[in-house]
This record gives sequence, C-alpha cells and structure tokens, in this order.
Amino acid sequence: MLKIAIAGATGYTGAELVRLLVQHPKVKIVCVTSEQSSGEPLTTRLPFLKGFSDLTLEKFDADRIAENADLIFSALSHTKAMRPVAHWINAGKKVIDLSADYRLKSVKIYEKWYSAPHQEPALLKKAVYGLPEIYRKKIACASLIANPGCYPTGALLPLYPFLKSGVVDTTREIVIDAKSGVSGAGRSPNEATHFPEVNEGLVAYNIGTHRHIPEIEQEIASFKASIIFTPYLLPVNRGILTTIYLPLKQKMSQAQLEDVLDEYRSEPFIRLADHVPNLKDVRGSNFCDIGIFATSNGKTAILISAIDNLVKGASGQAIHNMNIMMGWDEQTGLTTPPLFP
Repeated sequence: MLKIAIAGATGYTGAELVRLLVQHPKVKIVCVTSEQSSGEPLTTRLPFLKGFSDLTLEKFDADRIAENADLIFSALSHTKAMRPVAHWINAGKKVIDLSADYRLKSVKIYEKWYSAPHQEPALLKKAVYGLPEIYRKKIACASLIANPGCYPTGALLPLYPFLKSGVVDTTREIVIDAKSGVSGAGRSPNEATHFPEVNEGLVAYNIGTHRHIPEIEQEIASFKASIIFTPYLLPVNRGILTTIYLPLKQKMSQAQLEDVLDEYRSEPFIRLADHVPNLKDVRGSNFCDIGIFATSNGKTAILISAIDNLVKGASGQAIHNMNIMMGWDEQTGLTTPPLFP
C-alpha cells in the first residue's frame, strides 16, 4: 500500500482528498494535518467521515510527513506550499501540490500575480502541470505535480482540441465566462461568501485580475491565442460552468465541430454531452462534461463545460495524477457516479 499524507486536510480540497482516498484500494492515509485543530480526531472537523476514518489531526511538521509518507498531497494555501514541497522533493518523495505555487513557469509572472517572492525558482522547471488529458506522458515520469486550478481546468479541457486542430481564429480574443460555486473561495469565512451576500445573487468578481488568468494564458501561449476571462460567483456549493465563445477561421457545421472533440472519446473522465452540460450532472464526480454548439453565422462556436470544482477541479484530478504517476489504472478510486439529486 502506498502511504499517503495530506497537508491541510480540513479545507475543502483536503477534505475531498480524504473522502476519495479512504475508498482507494491501493493507498493508506498515514498523516493528516491541521494547524487549527491538531490533536483532534479528523471526524471532529469532518463528521461526514465517521465510520470511514479514525485518524487524528496532527500539527504540520514537514520532517515527520517525509519520514512517514511515500506521496504527499499538499493542500496548503498559495505562497505557503513552496518551501515544504521543496523539502519533500529533496527528501525523495513524490508530491502533488494543489496550490498555485508551482503552476506558473515564470518567477516574474508568479510574483506579479501572487504578490510574494518565489522561494524555490529552480524547482519550477521540474514541476509538471497536472492536466492528465494533455500532459499524461510527462505526469507518468514526474515527481512533482502542479495540480491545475479549477477555472483553468474547466476552460482548457474544452479549448485544447480546437486550438490544437488550428481552426481557431487567434487574431480575435477568446471570451471565457466561468461561474463557480462558493466552495471555490475556500472554507475560511468572509463577507463576500457569507450566505446572505451570495444567496439569490449572481455577481462577477476580480474582473480582469483573477489569478487564474496567467495560468490559462501560459497553457495556450504556444497557440498564440489570447483570452478575456470573467469569473462569477454562483449561489451553489459546488461546480464550475464555463462558457467559451470561440472565434473560428472559417464557417463550421455542428458535425464538423463535434469531430474536433473526437480525440476525447476514449478519455475516462471526459463526457461529450448530447445536451447542454449541467452542474448537477457532475456534482461529486471527476467528470468534465463538454458540449459544443454551432451558431447561425458559423464563424463562432460556443463551448460549454461543467465540472465539480472540488473534484475534477482539484482533489479528483490530483488523485488521477497520482494514479498515472504510480502506473495504476487511471480510474482507480474515482469511479463513484455523480451525486443525485
């Protein structure tokens, strides 16, 4: 059994890692950490795990984690993960980092968007961006995975086949509207995500300044494409619905557009929708549902994707990456169907 540690186990992504990994047949969780709740049973903070885990939360200790675990999931916050991750890599461990600390290859861009110096710039070259459908071969050989952000996952997966095929008019900007459930803001309470502030509303935020913009731009830079990205906060717990307005070089029919997505038909966690993707259909799962729709003028296509931001957009994708790193069946531990209703 592969021994697993989860640093930051009581946040939303850490909790989702535990929920999925307690049923994974090839791993054993040996350490879960929480700065605020160390010494307490894990089920005190995550009561839904009663009967599934008898772990006790520990104070964060990078050395102890390295001594006990073979692979570490770091669910620490942005800017706080880079030093521990480097310590574990130097100790010969495999690490999957769910923060943004190793996603951006440029130190200058990281420091601009995260307003903090990058303390381990040399390790950026070693990190592999963990989008399995695109970087599967690199992930299989990696010791450090930079797990993608939730918004980039929902945008890049539908975009990539079209950019790769060369049908996109890159002289025009790609418009991306993405609407996320409140869990995307993390578990720590604040006024913006307080129930009365969010309920019955829909609001755009961080317009033109969201930290996932440079991540998306980095991943499409080789295609010389540019984007306009606007995120919205939905009054739901989970999910990201992404709508992409895709400029085309020439008119394309519905059938032609669907043909571009054919490369995804063998992907275990991408479902090509024969209906409009809906957040309810992916909740609690590692699926990304993608729909493509022609417009009347044929020069713009509309792409829509739906993911669970905590699973495909974070913890499920991290486990998918682990399975690839270890040479296991990619679906191991991730075959639970979406939650209903």
